[in-house]
Amino acid sequence: MEKSEKPIVIGTIGAGYAAYLHGDGYRHVSGVPVRLKTVCDLNLELASKVKERFGYEQVTGSYADMLADPEIDVIDIVTPPFLHCPMAIQAMRAGKHVICEKPLTGYFGEPGQERVGDVPKREMYRKILETMDQLKQVVEETGKRFLYAENFVYATPIRKAARLIQAKKSKILFLQGFVGLKGSSSPAAGQWNKTGGGQLMRNGTHPLTGMLWLKQQEAQARGETITVRSVTADVGTTTACLNEYEHRHISARPEDVEDYAAVSVTFSDGTKCLTIASDTVLGGTQNTLDVFCNDSALRCQITPPKLLDTYFLDEEGLEEEPLGEMLPSKLGWNGAFVSDDVIRGYAGEMQDFMEAVAYGRPAASGFDLAYETARILYAAYQSAEEGRRIDF
Repeated sequence: MEKSEKPIVIGTIGAGYAAYLHGDGYRHVSGVPVRLKTVCDLNLELASKVKERFGYEQVTGSYADMLADPEIDVIDIVTPPFLHCPMAIQAMRAGKHVICEKPLTGYFGEPGQERVGDVPKREMYRKILETMDQLKQVVEETGKRFLYAENFVYATPIRKAARLIQAKKSKILFLQGFVGLKGSSSPAAGQWNKTGGGQLMRNGTHPLTGMLWLKQQEAQARGETITVRSVTADVGTTTACLNEYEHRHISARPEDVEDYAAVSVTFSDGTKCLTIASDTVLGGTQNTLDVFCNDSALRCQITPPKLLDTYFLDEEGLEEEPLGEMLPSKLGWNGAFVSDDVIRGYAGEMQDFMEAVAYGRPAASGFDLAYETARILYAAYQSAEEGRRIDF
């Protein structure tokens, strides 16, 4: 592949946590020059921090002004999920390629509506399909790249697993993805109208998307067509049984969302994948994905990566040195994150996206995968509420 000479010019909308993940990813891009031009956020102080950290040229509080900039090639959307689809539609109609953070979208209720989680999930499912179909039409009409920022597709253990499956043309019989943490520090995480769901929506989407992608890699290697046939799910609020003292170590504070979910997907070839997501797991963030084939077994350990164990008797000098996520202390033994931006896929994600724009080719993670994941997530919520399997 020839080296690209023309810089890809980026405008980022949103200056929260994900802007830093993407900023770190851009730093790793090679072979394609990247120019970080504009950070847009209503909070200019937050935008300025992102600008200074990663070397953007300017900040603005106006999304319309950023869209009107003829130099910008790509709009990187790292806003809350309820803004993803409308902002992506605006950007693509303005002639820009789009990077969109996960999840693609969700149901967030009507203005002023309380306890959105009480809305029938069948209605939520219908509404998100309408929203995604509107975006799908714009993607097809404009011909612009829609790049779905699901880092699990680019996580190094999952990438290696995909290459092994392709080399052997293995048949995947069962996959199991697990994500566990002690909850979120954000009050918004407990409210459906802020997040579009609970732990399944916030974090369970990662292993689910990774497993859907792996089945696609299997299908391509074997010359097969594999689709999703049905979804069965159970969700719940497991922390409801705790008194305040018992709850002290767990950050999950669900109001109208779940803190636990188990989602079983059946594929058209009769094989299965299981997603388990829990907001009640102590000991730091855990992300694993197991693949069981007719001729092999592959275990993807994403976090903690088990590359470095640390033991400290005090935290002196470690104030600015992160060890991992959701750890209450750096004392004693801990499994430290190593090359987190590479292992969890943020570097590979941005490399693929920039090459897709520069060379006019599809990315590994695009609109179809984003659509399918959101469809399954809300079918799972409907399944759990109605106590039945949802067939496609």
